[in-house]
Amino acid sequence: MNHGSKIFAGFWPRVKAFALDYIIISGYLIALTLLFLILNSISDAFQQLFSQRVQAQILAFLLVTFPVTLYFSITESSARQATWGKQRLGLRVTDQEGNRIRLPRALTRTLLKFVPWEISHTFVWQMYFSSGANLVFINYGFVLVYVLVGLNIASLVMTKTHRTLYDFLAGTSVVKNTL
Repeated sequence: MNHGSKIFAGFWPRVKAFALDYIIISGYLIALTLLFLILNSISDAFQQLFSQRVQAQILAFLLVTFPVTLYFSITESSARQATWGKQRLGLRVTDQEGNRIRLPRALTRTLLKFVPWEISHTFVWQMYFSSGANLVFINYGFVLVYVLVGLNIASLVMTKTHRTLYDFLAGTSVVKNTL
């Protein structure tokens, strides 16, 4: 969609860009998994690191969510204004005036994007570690995840500027390169 001199990226280009980025994320996760399998075969110390719910969730955040958040935030606030996937599809992240965003805004955008992901991780950890988990609470938590994801998709598809809920909150847009 063209809005002034900007052409906003719609649903499918953004999905394709994320799918390309997920290749990088998957490579990192595979390498991390292999490293833990190797280290766990040598010593059970790593298995013990994940034996308690809170400790395991913090460690998973530091090893998975934090690096992925940095990947998105640093690349989208860089001179290229895009992750590897967005670059391949000719997309970039801008502020409302079309300017490059700075790292704090990119971090805000990425953290808001990953809220549903983190909520779902929290409830998966709760189900895995707690035999007396409150299933009603967990179900409501997953409903919240689906509502947030649904609102992001609905706003992306239904708004003229194809902005997600996290784009609105962070004051960002994803646009097609017009150069």
